[in-house]
Amino acid sequence: MEPASYPEKNLMKDENNQNPATSNSAKRGQWANKREYILSVAGHIIGLGNVWRFPYLCFKNGGGAFLIPYVVFLSTCGIPIFFLEVSLGQLTAQGGITCWRKICPIFGGLGYGTQVTLLYSVVYYIVILAWAFLYLFSSFHTVLPWASCNNTWNTDNCFDCGQNYSVYRHINENATSSVKEFWQRRVLGLSGGIEEMGNIRWDLAGCLLLSWIICYFSIWKGVKATGKVVYVTATFPVVMLIVMLIRGLTLPGAVTGIRYYLYPDLTRLTDPQVWMDAGSQVLFSYCICVGSLQAMGSYNKYNNNCYKDTFALCALNSLTSFFAGFTVFSVLGFMSHELGVDISTVAESGPGLAFIAYPLALSMMPLPQLWAAFFFIMIILLGLDSEFVCLEGLVTAISDRFPSSFLIGHRRKLVLLIICGVSFVIGLFMVTEGGLYVFLLFDYYACSGIPFMIFAILECVCVGWIYGADCYYDNIKE
Repeated sequence: MEPASYPEKNLMKDENNQNPATSNSAKRGQWANKREYILSVAGHIIGLGNVWRFPYLCFKNGGGAFLIPYVVFLSTCGIPIFFLEVSLGQLTAQGGITCWRKICPIFGGLGYGTQVTLLYSVVYYIVILAWAFLYLFSSFHTVLPWASCNNTWNTDNCFDCGQNYSVYRHINENATSSVKEFWQRRVLGLSGGIEEMGNIRWDLAGCLLLSWIICYFSIWKGVKATGKVVYVTATFPVVMLIVMLIRGLTLPGAVTGIRYYLYPDLTRLTDPQVWMDAGSQVLFSYCICVGSLQAMGSYNKYNNNCYKDTFALCALNSLTSFFAGFTVFSVLGFMSHELGVDISTVAESGPGLAFIAYPLALSMMPLPQLWAAFFFIMIILLGLDSEFVCLEGLVTAISDRFPSSFLIGHRRKLVLLIICGVSFVIGLFMVTEGGLYVFLLFDYYACSGIPFMIFAILECVCVGWIYGADCYYDNIKE
């Protein structure tokens, strides 16, 4: 089958035959320098998944053997689509909706679809920050509240973190750790199911409001403000990972934990689930197919070398994920050593790692308040820059779709305020007693891997076949 006739190259120009990045920059703004762009995108893609998802998937799917399918998907899917999206935003100087309308109007729906997914991500992802803020504030107690059973929310089946887990479970089958009771009963007030939504947890609601206020003022002046904020939010978590790795390596049992993390089991490569996990991790960790990368690229100069930027950012993201595994499993190895259990008992993924397993390990260290504060500040900053870059991508898409309405004066700030306000109200459902179940619905269905796979296929068809790979290659060479 012959490809559709290629559009003229001047589709990448505006009505006056000017490079869009030049003619639009006065209204939209641009990055002050390449450093701010690199840090913004790095902060966006290096998020919580690097810390709590990739290391667990390595451990679960054959240790070092998991790197084989991961690298395969990274080289054949992750890096090419990442480059496609960033370069498309840079060439068109448009956000996640109008960039597709510019090269092929019939694919405008692809842009709308990615923005719906991005909106879902913005609404539910920030709830993690609310949890982390509550843990951070709790870290300044004389005794960490999740380290003992001497609290009003604890039950008769509670046992302290310092007690031997296996021995206590042998005595009492219903035993629950103090850290788990803190998470379920103090933080979440967890109900029996989604049908029991219960009351709003007002302390969590306050933390959620604080998170939204920080996000709003981080991007309310556009990329000029974002570019300054990321100097802190993108660099501090990396410093904390290094500091916590050094601390973790000095703990007993750390080497055992790292051995579990890396020991290769090549027989796991015959399991299709291992390959599915690798593919989904690449899609999630590189934030592709949600429209935010086009927005970030659209603020670049038209002749910026996005090809080199892509390889640098992708290498940084994957290396950070791999490095984070050493930090996580050195501490989990210490925890399994102290509790006298196998590391598979304490290794968890997602919120279970950040809010149950890791706080338990921190409570066993000397100066637990200090390390707990460092850890949750790291979690907050990892989530914060991912959140406000997603928010920036959403606002950019709306502003570029209706430039006469929202690129004038303070209207862009008003759009941002409305998005933040509406998202905060929706987020209140996730800080009720049944809010965790709503959160999991968003996580499993609204932002699952299937829509991303469909969007990825459509993006490749649009650029590679409809617009034309040769034509797009010529545009990039400019």
